[in-house]
Amino acid sequence: SMEVLTDTLKKLSTEKVKIHIVRSGVGAVAASDILLAATANAIVIGFNVVPERSAAVLAEHEKIDVRLHTIIYELIDEMKRAMAGLLDPIIKETYHGRAEVLTIFHVSKVGTIAGCIIHDGKVTIKSEVRLLRDNVVVYTGKVSSLKRFKDEAGEVKSGQECGIGLENFNDVKQSDVIEAFAIKKVKQEVLV
Repeated sequence: SMEVLTDTLKKLSTEKVKIHIVRSGVGAVAASDILLAATANAIVIGFNVVPERSAAVLAEHEKIDVRLHTIIYELIDEMKRAMAGLLDPIIKETYHGRAEVLTIFHVSKVGTIAGCIIHDGKVTIKSEVRLLRDNVVVYTGKVSSLKRFKDEAGEVKSGQECGIGLENFNDVKQSDVIEAFAIKKVKQEVLV
């Protein structure tokens, strides 16, 4: 089973994530295996074995991850999940809406509020936004306040007017465009 397991783990390697087997052998996990894993910054996988008592104590002291399995498919699935965790997440942006700045209001203790009309989609209080001036991004950040007339609003939809305050940004000008979006991090899958 050692040869099959070694070959199977090597085949899991992809262009983005490589599996390097530092040492393979038969028998219980020994203290020397733990020391080698500590030196190589590796994990220890035991298949149908357990670590010797001295190895278990040493692994806890050295903070070495020892993973014990009896079913090869569970081991493979765990390794795939571990490999996926090494990949940087994919950042996906979802467009929410677009607003045009019609006028500017300067409010003491609050800052600049952009009087806007929503041209399409929607803007929410939780939206990430970018401010475009002549199609150049001037600011990227969050909505600090969203009001419809004088009331707080959670969301303003297409065709409606509203006041939008931008977090830590006051240099808003008439005819600027505020684009609302959401960013989501998606875990990459390891394909083998």
